[in-house]
Amino acid sequence: MNQSLAFLSSVLFLGTIVLQSCAGQSPQAEAPASDSATTEQAANDDAPEAANSDGTGTLQIRANGEEFVREGFVTKDGWEISFDHLYVNLVDVTAYQTDAGFDPEAGQPIQPKEQVSLDEAKTVDLTGENPAEETVLVGEVEAPSGRYNALSWRMIPAADGPAAGYPMVLQGTATKDGETIDFTLRFEEELAFVCGDFVGDERKGFLEAGDAADLEATFHFDHLFGDAEAPADDEINTGALGFDPFAAIAQNNQLDANSTQLQEQLSDAEYSTLLEILPSLGHVGEGHCQETTLT
Repeated sequence: MNQSLAFLSSVLFLGTIVLQSCAGQSPQAEAPASDSATTEQAANDDAPEAANSDGTGTLQIRANGEEFVREGFVTKDGWEISFDHLYVNLVDVTAYQTDAGFDPEAGQPIQPKEQVSLDEAKTVDLTGENPAEETVLVGEVEAPSGRYNALSWRMIPAADGPAAGYPMVLQGTATKDGETIDFTLRFEEELAFVCGDFVGDERKGFLEAGDAADLEATFHFDHLFGDAEAPADDEINTGALGFDPFAAIAQNNQLDANSTQLQEQLSDAEYSTLLEILPSLGHVGEGHCQETTLT
């Protein structure tokens, strides 16, 4: 009988220990709920940043004539060119976000998931309004954040201003062997460029919410005149017109001509070369564009 009571006491004692042990673990059992609350709070703390990443920023469109325009250069045929002004009139400037990289030379239309445009036409002087800046601001627009990897624009006659009546006007001087020619070339041809990703030392077009980013319409005028610093058989020179044909039609060291007059005074081959070059002027850095409406 005493043994039975001892056994029963042992069982009761062990049961008490088990119950106390379970009770002691109950706060740990609630720990996952506490961790969940911490995670939810962390998510809430991050929520403003996540929302901001889906917001808007300021997208600037800039134009660049490169050092050839800002600082001058020597043409393939030895003329030292210095530009006083180089006006381009830009309209329908549009930036795009696409899901995949856009190749303008593939001949396929842009399929954007986002796009923004500048509201107004703008005539800019590629020689630069501020010598400290390499590019000229065309305009800026509030835009959804994301990566802008395509750009398009048109060049049509300016309604007013220094380039009135023309999409592009070049003014400057050309000097060779002691001869100096003051020139103004007024191009009537309307152009439209569709371009892909900017290619250069710096990536462009990455716009974060609340921030600013830029894209660049670049113009390569060495395609027209060539570059004395490049080999004579380099493509930049073999395809260029140079300045000799323009010098040959100057009178009294002056040349002021529009496209119609150039067609009349240049040879057929020279004017044909000129028309072939104009669609190659537009770039995005070193990235190529497709010209779509030469008229």
